[in-house]
Parts: sequence; structure tokens; C-alpha cells
Amino acid sequence: MDGGFPRRDEPLNVLGEPLAPCSDGDLVTGYYRDGSCATGPDDVGLHVVCARVTAEFLEYSLRQGNDLITPHPEFEFPGLKPGDHWCLCAARWQEALEAGVAPRVVLRATHQQALRIVSLADLKRHAIDLS
Repeated sequence: MDGGFPRRDEPLNVLGEPLAPCSDGDLVTGYYRDGSCATGPDDVGLHVVCARVTAEFLEYSLRQGNDLITPHPEFEFPGLKPGDHWCLCAARWQEALEAGVAPRVVLRATHQQALRIVSLADLKRHAIDLS
């Protein structure tokens, strides 16, 4: 930060603040597996929504052909269980919202690029970190 303003290259969340980490410890999320929902031109799935996954969402995702439960160590993917925080594709979160199974989100860790697909109002209705 310089003079109270974020650096131009510092990733911002949906609230316009510096992007907070989504995960830490043994479960390291993010397209770049750095614990953050940062994105870049090679992230075509836009893995930018920091969500606390639920069993209902994981089952929904599996039915849609995206198994987030089974570990795949070759992709540095441990498999998820309810309560884990994970950077989801914005389009998948939107689909889950429309199906009534969207997991709660951490706004401070959700990248501003999510707003290309998901409305801030919908994210706020599912926010864990709003007082």
C-alpha cells in the first residue's frame, strides 16, 4: 500500500479492498495453489469465489460432473469435505445459486473478477464475513 491506496497490481476483492487469503494450513486453494482466489489470463475457469463448501454443494457439483470430493494428488487436490474453504469457479457458484445450493462465501477473499459473473448483492446474501 502506498498512501492508503492499493498498489495497481495488488489483487482486490469484491469490496474493493486487498484480497485476503481463502485458505491456509494443509488445504491450499486457488488456481495458483497459493491459498488465495487470485486469477490471471490462464485461469479460464475464473476460480475466484472463496466459499465454505457444504455437503449439499459438493453433491450438487458431483452431479454436474465436477467431483470435488475425490482426492487427486497429481493435481495437488486433496478432495474437499464440508466446512473447507475453496476457490470456486464463479460460473459454478452462480449455477449452484440458481439451483438453491450455493455455499456461503468470504467476501474479503473473493476476487473482484467474480463480479463479471455473480452480483455483489447475491454474494452479500451468502456472506460469512459481513457483520
